[in-house]
Amino acid sequence: MGRKPNRLIREKSLYLRQHAYNPVDWFPWGEEAFEKARKEDKPLFISIGYSSCHWCHVMEKESFEDPEIAEILNKYFVPVKVDREEHPDVDAFYMDACIALNGHGGWPLTVFATPDKKPFFVGTYFPKKSRWGRPGLKELLLYIAELWQRDREKLLSSAEKILKALRERRDYAPRSGASLSEDVLHLAFEQLRAMFDEEFGGFGEAPKFPTPHKLMFLTRYHYRYKNGEALKMVDKTLLHMRLGGVYDHLGGGFHRYSTDRYWLLPHFEKMLYDQGMLIFAYTEGYQLLKRDLYRETVEEIVRYLEREMLSPEGGFYSSQDADSEGEEGKFYTWSLKKLKEVLTEEEFQIAVEVFNLSPEGNYYEEATGQKTGRNILYMEKPTEDLAEELNIPKDRLEELLKGIKEKLLREREKRVKPAIDTKILTDWNGLVIAALSYAGRTLGKDRWIKTARRAADFILENLSTPEGKLYHRYADGEVKYDGSLGDYAYTIWGLLELYKATLEGKYLKNALLFAEYLIKHFWNEENGGFFLTADYKEDIPLRKKEFYDGAIPSGNSVAAYNLIRLGRILGRDDLENYGRRTLEAMAPHIARAPVGYTFALIALDLAVNGSKELFIVPAKDDDSYRDLLKEINPKFLPDLDWLKVDDTTKGLSEFLKNLQPKEGKTTYYLCRNYACGQPTDDWKGILKELL
Repeated sequence: MGRKPNRLIREKSLYLRQHAYNPVDWFPWGEEAFEKARKEDKPLFISIGYSSCHWCHVMEKESFEDPEIAEILNKYFVPVKVDREEHPDVDAFYMDACIALNGHGGWPLTVFATPDKKPFFVGTYFPKKSRWGRPGLKELLLYIAELWQRDREKLLSSAEKILKALRERRDYAPRSGASLSEDVLHLAFEQLRAMFDEEFGGFGEAPKFPTPHKLMFLTRYHYRYKNGEALKMVDKTLLHMRLGGVYDHLGGGFHRYSTDRYWLLPHFEKMLYDQGMLIFAYTEGYQLLKRDLYRETVEEIVRYLEREMLSPEGGFYSSQDADSEGEEGKFYTWSLKKLKEVLTEEEFQIAVEVFNLSPEGNYYEEATGQKTGRNILYMEKPTEDLAEELNIPKDRLEELLKGIKEKLLREREKRVKPAIDTKILTDWNGLVIAALSYAGRTLGKDRWIKTARRAADFILENLSTPEGKLYHRYADGEVKYDGSLGDYAYTIWGLLELYKATLEGKYLKNALLFAEYLIKHFWNEENGGFFLTADYKEDIPLRKKEFYDGAIPSGNSVAAYNLIRLGRILGRDDLENYGRRTLEAMAPHIARAPVGYTFALIALDLAVNGSKELFIVPAKDDDSYRDLLKEINPKFLPDLDWLKVDDTTKGLSEFLKNLQPKEGKTTYYLCRNYACGQPTDDWKGILKELL
């Protein structure tokens, strides 16, 4: 490259290494940077992003590769580059400040802070020079540098005001009087119905994010209240997301979100967490609606994960970039000229009709709105409708499309691929473990369960301690960064689902271990709920809580869900009470806008509407209980958990020690809402009760 690298060249993070040849004298987040800022009496310039962030790349090219900007940054500031995926707690703290100041946030996140890390000015993307009413980074840097020298009190006062605002908004105590009941579930449904896009599915206008937890809430709402409208909303959304350009029709997997209401034009990055949550949503959609397309979608997402995102060690990589060769979407879009070279005349004509292709292209440059001559593959209707329109037998059309996709995928593999961020994050892996375990047992895919088991074993062996502590990130053999709330919540969820799929007691045992560690080090005794960071972590100015269910559910929502389930399956009221108290801490937030907390409402549904727990006490050398589970697994039963009492699990609680086989036969105990029926050895009778 000809340019000397900065210290980021030593980092494992792909995002940080992408900036290693900037002329900016970047520091990674850490004491070295803070000490330099204190010693030289300079403010911190903190830039936060992630490797697959398109506008992060734009800001780098415009500003951080620019010698003039670099000179200003190096002279007047201590520049710190942060990978938000490695430091979710740091990102969450400064994002909170950004939203408090501006009413919105996003990445790249640009923060000016005192040497003790208190923010006094926060924004998102800044062009190098002022345009469109947005201040330029150059002018902003020079202005703040001058203020730091001549009117520092103004900046310090701003920092204190921001911290005061964050302290006031981080935590709503139950004493506010808000309470939760079944009514909140109905209100959330009504809000979703009001936001629902009747034509294209999803909620609200552009941009549209998948937010699968909203669909998971609706599947459960349908289950509880036999509400057909809830299921129609799920079906419409799943169908149009799958048909749209937000889905990769050749390689499987979903892009991060759609820039329009039609699910057509995505931002092309692929995030591991999206794949995990969408596996859940499409599996549940298939269970309830029996659309083969939804089962195929799950299979294709899993194939994508196995092909592109699975590390040799068994963990899953974080994300795949939107850009390749410096251009967003280049890898995924097609000119008609290239399609003609690859396909037969018949295949070409079918591709044009099915995927809505044109000579001028359907892919618009987002900034200019101009057509590019390139096409995103998307469908307006499912195959069965298209077959009728094209007057082709459905089987023949499916056969043609299979051949077209295989040819185009082989051709696409010759292109320069978008970079994959190969760091392995504990929280996102926990989510995918949960999803693969659920989909694997539901759809009868043992290989997926084995893949989930291998990923779980990787976390247990590499990213956890015998005391129950989790670490956040693994990269190139290096384990680093203390786990935050999400790491514990998602890993516990993953282990609970993996236990249901395998009945291997060690996974339930470790779920309990991590839950107890989470309670010990993250619990807020005064106001309930869990802090994002542990009580021993001190590198940000304020411990915060996150309740809102955004692109993925919040750690508090998932923790509440886990603890209610764990408490009931282990007969541990103390665990369930932590889950309930978490929901109580969230109550003021949920009461104001239930639609923003749909995963918390999944936990609330269990709390107010009850659940079922099936305890299996097998007789020696009798595995007939597997016949029962084989019948249960394909069914959508979101309020049912089960546990096999064996040498590992019976030691997890006093309650389980009392469950014994009757008369030497495999015995079943079915409990509903804290009341257990008579023990029985008739698994077919149990099945009738459950279904």
